[in-house]
Amino acid sequence: MGRHRAPEPPRRGPGRSVPGRIAVATGVTCCLGLVGVVGVGEAAPPNLKVREALADRAATEQRVSRDFARVAPPVAAPAPAATPSPAPARKKAPRKAVRPAHPRPVAGLDQRQMDNAKAIVDVGRDMRLPRRALVVAVATAMQESDLHNLASDVLPESFDHPHQGSGSDHDSVGLFQQRPSSGWGTVAQLMRPAYAARAFFTALAEVPGWEDMSVTGAAQAVQVSAFPDAYAKHEDRAATVVAALT
Repeated sequence: MGRHRAPEPPRRGPGRSVPGRIAVATGVTCCLGLVGVVGVGEAAPPNLKVREALADRAATEQRVSRDFARVAPPVAAPAPAATPSPAPARKKAPRKAVRPAHPRPVAGLDQRQMDNAKAIVDVGRDMRLPRRALVVAVATAMQESDLHNLASDVLPESFDHPHQGSGSDHDSVGLFQQRPSSGWGTVAQLMRPAYAARAFFTALAEVPGWEDMSVTGAAQAVQVSAFPDAYAKHEDRAATVVAALT
């Protein structure tokens, strides 16, 4: 009996291969990677999908840039701050000399006497009278009332006003012992040191040549006292007081 060969399997033709899928890497543009998967035997051009992807990306970038320009406008640079100019320096006005309300007593006076002397001197200075007139007035008040604002025992109404004692020389009142009955003023007026001093200075200014008279002569011309020489002894002390107040 002879040997027989097993039949050989049929061979596949050279033009037919196992179907498969091949991954094809295409070019990279602007950091964009695109992988095309093409089936073997497909008829679509291999670069068509790449070109479409690039066109879509360019359109997207253009639209995003337009949206950013519309949403975020450019920020304007801040304007430089203006530097303020320095204010001009103002000159301080010179201070006026202030007369103390209660000057320190001198020449053996107490505070009440010194305050009354100041009231006399202040009035004379306000009337722009020379120092000589101030000395005459203070010396006169030293003799007439010892520089105290006196009421009168003859005029009970004089006690209704501020006073520093009383006298009994007719109806004489105040620092200069001026009499209401002689036309110097009312009791209320003459009991005010400032008014009494102004009345005295006004009468002194009406005496012809009083500037050339002695203190006694000028005081007597105004007061017409029964003791005309009594004023002289107060001249030095009056000058000391006036000097301290001016």
